[in-house]
Amino acid sequence: MRLHLRPRSRDLACQQAVELVTDYLEDTLSPAGRRRFETHLAGCPHCTEYLAQMRATIKLTGQLTPADLSPGMQQELIALYRRWKDEPRTE
Repeated sequence: MRLHLRPRSRDLACQQAVELVTDYLEDTLSPAGRRRFETHLAGCPHCTEYLAQMRATIKLTGQLTPADLSPGMQQELIALYRRWKDEPRTE
């Protein structure tokens, strides 16, 4: 006999946790949301690793200067920003 365990509705799935990483790092989650997120992390090594990777990325990119980027990379980032800025917002 095989048991199929389903997450309780208040438990976070990995996809939901990944979507909350930025809010968690920026400390904008509600206290209850933060507890749910941290409870998920306590039992999920994959999301814990993803959070560590995001922290490392933020730390490293915060140390970049325009001189560190090739002209091509600068243009790519400018184009990416312009596309993002021109996207319609649904908020």
